[in-house]
Amino acid sequence: MSSPFAQAIYDAHFDDRRRPLVAHDGEETEEHSLDHYFSEFSPEAGHDAWLESWLDGPVLDMGAGAGRHALYFQDRFETVAIEQSDLLVETMRDRGVEDARQADMFALREHFERDRFASALAIGTQTSLSGSLPGLRRFLRDLAFVTTPDATAVVDGFDPEHEVTKAKLDYRADPARGLAYRVLQYEYDGTLGAPWLYRLFTPDRVREAVVGTGWEVAEVKYGDDDWSHLYEIALRKR
Repeated sequence: MSSPFAQAIYDAHFDDRRRPLVAHDGEETEEHSLDHYFSEFSPEAGHDAWLESWLDGPVLDMGAGAGRHALYFQDRFETVAIEQSDLLVETMRDRGVEDARQADMFALREHFERDRFASALAIGTQTSLSGSLPGLRRFLRDLAFVTTPDATAVVDGFDPEHEVTKAKLDYRADPARGLAYRVLQYEYDGTLGAPWLYRLFTPDRVREAVVGTGWEVAEVKYGDDDWSHLYEIALRKR
């Protein structure tokens, strides 16, 4: 099935974007900006500097989008950027990403050998696509397999208990502590994509999920201003 999200990113890069990318929740719609995917990673800024401090090479950039992070880190150490969509892989390669591959971040053992990477990142709340706490644990175990014994990783997510998150178009409450859902469905140029089911976790629920995976939560950092509902979690091997 075609991905409206990937097609919109691809078209935007090749100056052929025909219509806005739109998020759906039933009859309600909201235009989704693409500017951030093409913005430059700036380590001089406090937020980006913090992220960089937790990474070393070789690094695995999971759900790399248009290659924003990969373009920066590949000049410093070996960087492998993965995406499921061939359109996004083609976009990254045309933008200059040297090692962009089509791969599923939730099937890492199928693509990489043990101890392949010294660090990893998944920035864009993709980790929530693991779908459940058991799914998150499986992902973290697989990530532990393909990273070195002293590896680090950074992942991010929307805090389900934050008011900004609750106000999102596709937010779905959950009575369980520290959990919620998003059901995100994109439309672009007349094509409506399949819904993406996100399981939202608070940092405390992530701390529970890492037990037994080989990782521990080393630090949690929340965003500022409009991104105060977004957190990044630095993980390190136990």
